[in-house]
Amino acid sequence: MQVLIDDKSIEVAAGESCTQVLSRAVSGKRLKNAVACFVDGQARDLAALVPDGARELALVPADSPAGLSIIRHSAAHIMAEAVKKLFPAAQVTIGPAIENGFYYDFALERPFTPEDLEAIEAEMHKSIAANVPFSCTYVPKEEARALFSGQGETYKLEIMDENIVGEEVSLYRQGDFTDLCRGPHVPTTGMVKAVKLLSVAGAYWRGDEKRPMLQRIYGAAFASEADLKAYLHHLEEAKKRDHRKLGTQLDMFSFSEEVGAGMPIWHPKGELVRTILEDFERREHLKRGYQLVRGPLILRRELWERSGHYDNYRENMYFTEIDEQAYGIKPMNCLSHMLIYKSRIRSYRDLPQRYFELGVVHRHEKSGVLHGLLRVRQFTQDDAHILCRPDQLLDEITGVIKFVQDVVALFGFDYEVELSTRPEKSIGSDEDWERATRALTEAMESLGLPYEINEGDGAFYGPKIDIKLKDALDRRWQCATVQCDFTLPERFDLVYTDADGERKRPVMLHRVILGAVERFLGVLLEHTAGALPTWLAPVQARILIVTDAQKEFAEAARDKLAEAGVRAELDDRNEKLGFKVREAQMEKIPYMLVAGDKEKELGGLNVRLRSGENLGVKSLDEVALLITADCQEPFKRGGMRYNFRSQ
Repeated sequence: MQVLIDDKSIEVAAGESCTQVLSRAVSGKRLKNAVACFVDGQARDLAALVPDGARELALVPADSPAGLSIIRHSAAHIMAEAVKKLFPAAQVTIGPAIENGFYYDFALERPFTPEDLEAIEAEMHKSIAANVPFSCTYVPKEEARALFSGQGETYKLEIMDENIVGEEVSLYRQGDFTDLCRGPHVPTTGMVKAVKLLSVAGAYWRGDEKRPMLQRIYGAAFASEADLKAYLHHLEEAKKRDHRKLGTQLDMFSFSEEVGAGMPIWHPKGELVRTILEDFERREHLKRGYQLVRGPLILRRELWERSGHYDNYRENMYFTEIDEQAYGIKPMNCLSHMLIYKSRIRSYRDLPQRYFELGVVHRHEKSGVLHGLLRVRQFTQDDAHILCRPDQLLDEITGVIKFVQDVVALFGFDYEVELSTRPEKSIGSDEDWERATRALTEAMESLGLPYEINEGDGAFYGPKIDIKLKDALDRRWQCATVQCDFTLPERFDLVYTDADGERKRPVMLHRVILGAVERFLGVLLEHTAGALPTWLAPVQARILIVTDAQKEFAEAARDKLAEAGVRAELDDRNEKLGFKVREAQMEKIPYMLVAGDKEKELGGLNVRLRSGENLGVKSLDEVALLITADCQEPFKRGGMRYNFRSQ
């Protein structure tokens, strides 16, 4: 049998392993750094036999995406082995590779402590230093059942019964530890060169709140110590930027167990930021031909049944009863917008209709996934629905994308684009899905926008373009989306009268620009490390007096800046100036304006920036112009305008 390796044809004898065959075509560092191989595109162990009929073999380098995934999954097995050595009563469940690392879930009555993680990691390094081989065997399912039953590993038995079809299973062994696994794995434990355990969290078995709570140990693993060190530094930076910590530090929002999980409480500064942001959104939408609308918070269940939400989305919804009628609390705003459209007869001349609502919605997120503002149960969407003729569809989709691009640039984000296609659980005809997908694709290609395909992750009623923001730490955040829907207009019998007098069906676009206001602000806080752009900062300037002798002058200065549209406040506490400056810097206030005897005499203020730069003494008019220009600068870059005096 002949196989291709690097475009070379290599003879394979019966019973040869992938390593044996690859070594005849590849040598040196490339072979040494390989952690597995691809056989006709499928990852396999290097020790696996080359199957009959194989056509092509390729190495999987350690630092490739596939190689890192294999290293991380192998690290999870090494961690499970260490846990079983130190805590024999622990039951093992699953341990997959994830982005940047791995985790493994364990059932153990006592909680793992930070000291336990240190001991587990030390045990892992012993296994790595021993360079023990990973070996794979295939055994009858009943033999594997007997093995895991004898070990008291009930979760493994459940996995075999519910997830594995067939009468044979694969087992991987390293040292004294055997796990149920499909593989592949690195050849030896010594190939896991850079690993670090990070944290412990609770996780329900199978993600089901009704199942047992397990303990999930997270770890990081990379191909080199340098990469691991860089990642750990990245994590430290992320901790400093954690929006939950910043929310407290900046006195913007809080959460309370008395209120309930996933329900943020907005403090005055946070609500002011929201108001400025929402005002900006209303103005930008009005400029782009949208109409402001508002729908009720709850709607009768029959509407959710007609739309398909009840069948396809009800696990994420809350329901209530009024006058013996069932109602659904809205998780999205599209139903009310369709009813607005349907409230009168529409002509082809009336289209497109663009309805915009800053709508408060509620979604039942499981408690385990709630995370500050990034995952909440109540939030406000900058939601809009565009109803248009099919011939207007391309222009409307490109208009939404350009709107997103303008706003993304305003906040200084880079972004990536995905096209999410039909999920398994969906409504509508194949023809409508094909038309909708083609429209989204044509719009992206007309703008020269590169994109990836995200198979099966569309909305249940239509495909979508997802725009993922890249923040200062190169993390991706899903915010903006545009979804193309031929199905709901059909279900709600939405029509318009065309030029020929015939009744036609409009197409509906569901779209958000920021997405959830809460989530976007959480992302923005982490992106900026709390130093919000000056136009959005709740306090743009703080006047700091040196002694009470400057208080009256400072009050007049504050009032004059306020008249110029600057959000300024006065710190007249009897504290040292250095303390006041440091406190203002901690609160990320863009401008610190010092008023001492010298400044009072000159009729100006000493301007310090939150970066630490000192601009010297400037007149009040100069200070106002400086701050106003700073606010306007990001808008000028994008050709946008905004009136700050109204804030």
